[in-house]
Amino acid sequence: MNQVQNKTNRSATIRALLTWRGVDLITTAVIAAALGVAFWGYDSLIYPLIGAITVGYPPVGELQLGVWILPAVVGAALVRKPGAAFFAELVAANVELLLGNTWGITVINSAILQSVGIELVLLAFAYKRFKVWVFALGAALSAVFEVLYEYVAWVPEYSVTNKLVYLICGVVSGALISGVGGFYLLKLIGATGALNAFAAGREAR
Repeated sequence: MNQVQNKTNRSATIRALLTWRGVDLITTAVIAAALGVAFWGYDSLIYPLIGAITVGYPPVGELQLGVWILPAVVGAALVRKPGAAFFAELVAANVELLLGNTWGITVINSAILQSVGIELVLLAFAYKRFKVWVFALGAALSAVFEVLYEYVAWVPEYSVTNKLVYLICGVVSGALISGVGGFYLLKLIGATGALNAFAAGREAR
């Protein structure tokens, strides 16, 4: 009898984990779209400025990578279900693409890579741990995937040393800007009461 009950409980848990509510989709899409607009502004105003500042040693420019991983962290921390990081990152990337950006359609490739690390880390914890360090770890791993892609797509000419610096800068940025920053950004939004339909919003209050 206990085995049957345990199996039923596990099935119910899995169904709850995989089932998205309408509010999950809509709220995540709205926040991700807003971040996509922010990306567009960042691409136009901040990215060129940072490029000018780091022109003497471009690899350190990867310290800004975490900015683009933010939607994945926010989506995952909000919905706490498989696919939330992918969904949020893809919505933001598509909005950025539609508004016009520097990298064209390749932002979709990056969106996938910038969310996969977070999804893997949350999966490793069975989507039961949602502390800031978990998201920092996930964002750092996402940064690794993105940097490996950029080695081929954008900076194949870099020396081994420059690639190592590039990787370190990306991982640090992912962990701090995306992981820590995204986690507390959601806390700030939740503190307003706008996210009361979510566990993350109720915890923030």
